[in-house]
Amino acid sequence: QLQASGGGLVQGGGSLRLSCVASGLTFSTAVMGWFRQAPGKEREFVAGISRSGNSQYYADSVKGRFTISRDKAKNTLYLQMNSLKPEDTAVYYCAGDQTVTTTTVRLSSAYHYWGQGTQVTVSS
Repeated sequence: QLQASGGGLVQGGGSLRLSCVASGLTFSTAVMGWFRQAPGKEREFVAGISRSGNSQYYADSVKGRFTISRDKAKNTLYLQMNSLKPEDTAVYYCAGDQTVTTTTVRLSSAYHYWGQGTQVTVSS
C-alpha cells in the first residue's frame, strides 16, 4: 500500500528527494512519517507530517536539512534531503496510519502501514 522510491548514492553535501505513493490507505486522513534504519542500528524516526500537512515533526539530527511534505492530489509523501552526511546512510521507510497522534508520531510502533524501504548511501 506504500511504495517508496528515490534513494541512491550521493556525495556528502548533496541532495535527494524520496517519494512514497500510497494506495489503499486513505492518504488524506493518515498521519505520515519517514523512518530510517542503518546497519546494526534500530529503526529511528526521521520526520512526520500531520493529516493537513500544516504540521511537521523532525528528528534533531535532520532538522534544517530535511523537509517532509505531502501532495493529497497525488497520494504522495515526500522527503527532501539536503546537505546529506555519511551518517544519513540508511534504508529509509515511509509509514502511515490514521490513528497516529502528535504524541505518537515519532514512534514506529504507532504505524501499521509501511513501505518496502529505499536505500540512501552518502559517500564522504
